[in-house]
Amino acid sequence: MIRKNKKIIICITMILIIIISFFAITIFPKQNEVEALSKYGSRGSEVTQIQTKLKRWGYYKGNIDGIYGSQTVEAVKYFQRKNGLAVDGIAGKNTLAAMGIFNSSNSSGSSSSNSSDLNLLARLIYGEARGESYTGQVAVGAVVLNRVRSSSFPNTISGVIYQKGAFDAVSDGQINLTPNSTAKKAAQDALNGWDPSYGAIYYFNPATATNKWIWSRPMTVTIGNHRFCK
Repeated sequence: MIRKNKKIIICITMILIIIISFFAITIFPKQNEVEALSKYGSRGSEVTQIQTKLKRWGYYKGNIDGIYGSQTVEAVKYFQRKNGLAVDGIAGKNTLAAMGIFNSSNSSGSSSSNSSDLNLLARLIYGEARGESYTGQVAVGAVVLNRVRSSSFPNTISGVIYQKGAFDAVSDGQINLTPNSTAKKAAQDALNGWDPSYGAIYYFNPATATNKWIWSRPMTVTIGNHRFCK
């Protein structure tokens, strides 16, 4: 009788282990599956967003087909290299955030998106204009937002900032520096609508600029070392 009871207990224990294992696999996905998000072989709307943004910014040359193939992997790696991210070809939460793509895995909603936009704009301001006056820093942020509103540029803050060749701070990696409180406040003021640049969509340093085209743009105002123009 005792031996029979032991067999019953062992059988029940094994059944419980199997049930628990099943639910653990089903309900709690592996950590690397959570973090991977979009990677080689993935398909769907998120992949389409990734391809669309990377193609618009000059990183991707293939078709926008929603299939995460080898060309998409290489384009993501290119974007990651240029923007100080881990170069693995996987569109994880940090890479998606840098692209301005938010979903249930890397954002809790519009508040997280807004917070990300503020932080990214502050990083751009800090990288581009931390030596300028406060007004000059807000003006740099305003240029980004003026581009977002212009049909000639991407329609998101991340799209404008990460557009290929748009800002030196992205090219030289200063976009990855931690912004100070002044840069964050300047970003918030720009987001709130202050535009000391008077609608400018470009700015440059007259002391170092050699591009003839930028000199031909109509000037709106000069603030510190930057000349703002349309």
